[in-house]
Amino acid sequence: MWRDLAGIGRSAETGGYRRYAWTPADTDCRAWFHDQAAARGLACETDRNGNQWAWLGDPAAGDAVVTGSHLDSVPDGGAFDGPLGVVSAFAALDELRSRGREFDRPLAVVNFGDEEGARFGVACTGSRLSSGKLGAEAARALRDADGVTLAQAMERAGQDPEALGPDPDRLARVGAFVELHVEQGRALADTPHPVGVASAIWPHGRWRFDFHGEANHAGTTRIVDRRDPMLTYARTVLAARAEAEAAGALATFGKVAVDPNGVNAIASRVRGWLDSRAAGEATLDAVVTAIERAAVEHGRGDGVRVGVTRESFTPVVEFAHDLRDRIAARLDGVPVLPTGAGHDAGILADTVPTAMLFVRNPTGVSHSPAEQATEDDCHAGVDALADVLEDLACR
Repeated sequence: MWRDLAGIGRSAETGGYRRYAWTPADTDCRAWFHDQAAARGLACETDRNGNQWAWLGDPAAGDAVVTGSHLDSVPDGGAFDGPLGVVSAFAALDELRSRGREFDRPLAVVNFGDEEGARFGVACTGSRLSSGKLGAEAARALRDADGVTLAQAMERAGQDPEALGPDPDRLARVGAFVELHVEQGRALADTPHPVGVASAIWPHGRWRFDFHGEANHAGTTRIVDRRDPMLTYARTVLAARAEAEAAGALATFGKVAVDPNGVNAIASRVRGWLDSRAAGEATLDAVVTAIERAAVEHGRGDGVRVGVTRESFTPVVEFAHDLRDRIAARLDGVPVLPTGAGHDAGILADTVPTAMLFVRNPTGVSHSPAEQATEDDCHAGVDALADVLEDLACR
């Protein structure tokens, strides 16, 4: 499975993955998922929000155990973030069948659409739509860097954007959702444990900062006459680092767009996207507020107008304690640890009981081609997931 999936959407130049929502690479990943489901005799369907479900047993029976993750990527992302959870889900089903286990609850493998939000800017789009945390009209109007709307992209890929919206009946069928994911950090790297259990997800969000200045000639405009939004943006990036460091939080400007984006031109507008996360919501709010205040103050001195728009926000997620503790006990006391990374499991956590397993990442690197997990640890993850599914879904 890993070899079949490995080449889809991979850049020959960087070695990273570019599996963006509703692109040919995404279509190929979806076809791979469908083929894996069919090879196992699972009934595969795509829901109104573009999420794929592969069912063993009758979905209408309810109280289903669901596992899986996502197949899309960030720009030049690694091979493991998302796909490891989907591949491991199919492999865990294979393992349970090899054990001769019989299921007394329906089981499904899921591939949530557009988890990374790399193309349209909103993370976990598929699960947010299904849970009602993202409105259908707002989702259809999202645009990529080329001005293509989400609705247009879906239509081109053969999916009906008019069907987007909350899916409470489908989620009501789910009795438990367990997502396996490569660890995005090094909490397990220096331990003897290849697998851990998630306790919680830090609150996190994305904010767009718009810096409006005045376009002018780089070679003829005196420094004193400039209204350069790039200068204010740069000061804000430094302020974000300082505020996060002081608060024990995280703040990252990882994406920027510049108009008119000419070497010999002072920019008229700089648009930067802030990703910020913290252990508590009060700390996160304080950090983002301080960054916004710094941006406005620097803008005032630079003659630049600043606007800030919150594009997405996920509050702190405490995974279901009874499910988390049951899984940790089933896996003989593996580490239980928090994470700063968002996941579909976090979006669904207040709708259905959810839990997460992490597979050790020796590099600690994620969202990069350097992301890694050893083959032995991946197998340990499959065995752990199979044990959990056996405990939840089998006689």
